[in-house]
Amino acid sequence: MRRLISPALATAVCLTVASLILPAAAAPKAKAHAKPAAAEKQSTAVRGGPTYATRDDAMQFADEVAARRKLDPEWVRATIGGARMLTNVPRLMLPAPKGTPKNWHAYRARFIDPVRIAAGVRFWRNNAETLARAENEFGVPAEIIVGIIGVETIYGRNMGSFRVIDALSTLSFDFPQAHPRAAERQAFFREELESFLSTESRTHEDPMRPLGSYAGAMGMPQFMPSSLAKYAVDYDGDGRIDLVNNTVDVIGSVANYFKAFGWKRGMPSTFPVQFDEARLQKATLLAPDIVPTFGADSFVAAGAVLDAQAASFKGLLALIELQNGGDAPTYVAGTQNFYVITRYNWSSYYAMSVLDLGREVKAAMEQ
Repeated sequence: MRRLISPALATAVCLTVASLILPAAAAPKAKAHAKPAAAEKQSTAVRGGPTYATRDDAMQFADEVAARRKLDPEWVRATIGGARMLTNVPRLMLPAPKGTPKNWHAYRARFIDPVRIAAGVRFWRNNAETLARAENEFGVPAEIIVGIIGVETIYGRNMGSFRVIDALSTLSFDFPQAHPRAAERQAFFREELESFLSTESRTHEDPMRPLGSYAGAMGMPQFMPSSLAKYAVDYDGDGRIDLVNNTVDVIGSVANYFKAFGWKRGMPSTFPVQFDEARLQKATLLAPDIVPTFGADSFVAAGAVLDAQAASFKGLLALIELQNGGDAPTYVAGTQNFYVITRYNWSSYYAMSVLDLGREVKAAMEQ
């Protein structure tokens, strides 16, 4: 997806998300849509301003979606019209002020701790057979899948308490214009809202019930609606996709996502790297950001020092810089598989947290 969004900062109210339990095949068209429930009957997790029923831009968008997707116009209008503007969400989307120092060590500490590691061990033990199956079929190691689910929701403990319809509508119609990429990000959330409405219409569930993060990400793996539609799989073959309660479907869906974005079986995600300061062309190595660009030979020619395994690596590499506030940055050489992890969340800090959590859980398992 995209882009996927960062781990939910929502409060830890883990409720069943009815419409994340999807039929594996399209539902019968003869079944009537579930009517959106009245706003006053919704979860107490909903906090916000007025509904979008009186907003001309929201109702115009509803009509456009209905026409594009061939949905019931009244149902789409009622659904968007019943969404509430979440007054605290727009500010959560603003980037940190310029000059705010990044700190990899502090970031890492948020996700690699005894509680999350212990929960990861339990998750791995309880789902060892499915994780092994997914690794065999998709080529994605168990520790990567375990790392993702642990960073995102602590294995289902923190799946978010915002109504998805409220979050997506707020970011579609009231995205903060102070954001440097406001137009692009608002367009993205409108696409996600449209995808959510399309799925809700197909499954005939109440669109007011699903809960997720403040950005509309859902379930244990925090899939955005478009990712849910494209990559979620019925991995246990029971005829439905459940990313809230069914860890088999969750594991299969995460593995399928990574495979779809180009995960390479058996390829390391990172290699250690040091520098020959006399030859170092750090600006050249950092210019492509995290996109793998350099062969091992050109990487070394620009002043990087690699171990034997990395030096013989046949794929492309990127220099990954993780800043540590006022201390010296941390550097690794990232491969295509490191880049794939950032397709889940566009952050090298996030990707390193996933890798480190998976490694820590695996080490604890082996002990």
